[in-house]
Amino acid sequence: MSKNSQVAEKKQTAVSVIDEAMFEQDQGKGLENVGMEDLALPFLKVLSRQDPLLDDLENAKAGDIYNTVTGDIFKGKEGVKVVPCAYQRRLIEWAPRGQGTGAPVNIFDPRVDTLPKTERSKEDNREYLTDGSGHYVEDTHQHYVVVVKDDGTSSTALIAMKSTQLKKSRKWNSMIQSRVMTKKDGSSFQPPRFAYVYNLKTVSEENSKGSWHGWDISLDSQIESANLYNQAKAFAESINKGEVEVKHTREEESSEKDDNVPF
Repeated sequence: MSKNSQVAEKKQTAVSVIDEAMFEQDQGKGLENVGMEDLALPFLKVLSRQDPLLDDLENAKAGDIYNTVTGDIFKGKEGVKVVPCAYQRRLIEWAPRGQGTGAPVNIFDPRVDTLPKTERSKEDNREYLTDGSGHYVEDTHQHYVVVVKDDGTSSTALIAMKSTQLKKSRKWNSMIQSRVMTKKDGSSFQPPRFAYVYNLKTVSEENSKGSWHGWDISLDSQIESANLYNQAKAFAESINKGEVEVKHTREEESSEKDDNVPF
């Protein structure tokens, strides 16, 4: 092979090294038509002993915390840091297991919707509709959060609390509402929900009817990053505008029931 041929071959096989500045120049391109309604909002869920995900997650065990979209696993004893951004209470109507599509039949806002008539069952403490359909309604507290990882990255998620965890939800809301800051003139004011970071761990719980893993919530610190604060604020505003759609599933609804949680 001649020297000129070798030079030509090297030119053809040379690999251009990409400059990251190119990403900045093209920021947002290809995402123009993607809105909040086109994205899957992750759930942060506590893995139960019977969760089929444990068959596929080598580094997870019951009581760990799982992000249903990113696949991130947070050890239950160490916890995950989150910034609470918004809260909603919803009453979710489910069809009996094995019936329907696996999605909620109805989702009611107790502040504005006319609620169906229900009757509590002595067998499982669920609120069943009185129309004979077999459908039941679960009181569900929805906590919208920004998850803060150890590497400094952050992302949005939803924590749905129900059944035995409703007490934890109310306690968390009380913790948030009790925070007070002081102005320069010495007067006090209530900071926004997203002014603080909380640490969510899991603990073993039990009573005469069963055992399960539940949330353990504690205050971590006041937010120090302006970028994190602005992200949490923007997320809260999107929720309040109705731009964030929550897609509950049968898997999410049943995660606690698999651990014999006494409903």
